[in-house]
Amino acid sequence: MHDAGNDLLSRRGILRLGAAATATGLIGAAVPSDAMAAVYKAKERVVAMHNINTGEMLEVVYAKASGYNPAAMQKLNSLMRDRRNDESTRMDPRLIDAMWALSQKLGSKKPFQLICGYRSPASNAMRAAMSDGVASNSYHTRGMAADIALPDVSLGRLRRAAMELKVGGVGYYPRDGFVHIDVGPVRTW
Repeated sequence: MHDAGNDLLSRRGILRLGAAATATGLIGAAVPSDAMAAVYKAKERVVAMHNINTGEMLEVVYAKASGYNPAAMQKLNSLMRDRRNDESTRMDPRLIDAMWALSQKLGSKKPFQLICGYRSPASNAMRAAMSDGVASNSYHTRGMAADIALPDVSLGRLRRAAMELKVGGVGYYPRDGFVHIDVGPVRTW
């Protein structure tokens, strides 16, 4: 049975999103890597995360060849919520796919350490007022970004692998112990 509400989470929905984003200029000119092309061929995609701010851990099959698992995506939305006010949003599935591709590419056996996922507009404004390094229009506020680390992979290696995926922005914060990834335009800092 087809559920029109979940069409966006189907393979066809993702292709439509990609086509629309390309047509509107939301995606940079770079072509996604082979690692990202392999994402949609995988029979099953599992992601493991440890939210270092809340202590919560999650390992979940979030997608199969037939599409995304809405219940698993809801668990990821909750785990990646704004820790300051417990607000959550619908995280962009492409972000989770990028994380899956990174773990596969790097051969990591450890859960991602999630430093920051979703950030509510109020939390983001507060952070932006305190630091020049926080964008006022951050992709975190759209559920399209995560600040991450992998315990068994150096930050430099994680950064290089994220850049090679060519799916969005990659920020390098070695002093703070994380790499920022997002599914906005392809760029680095």
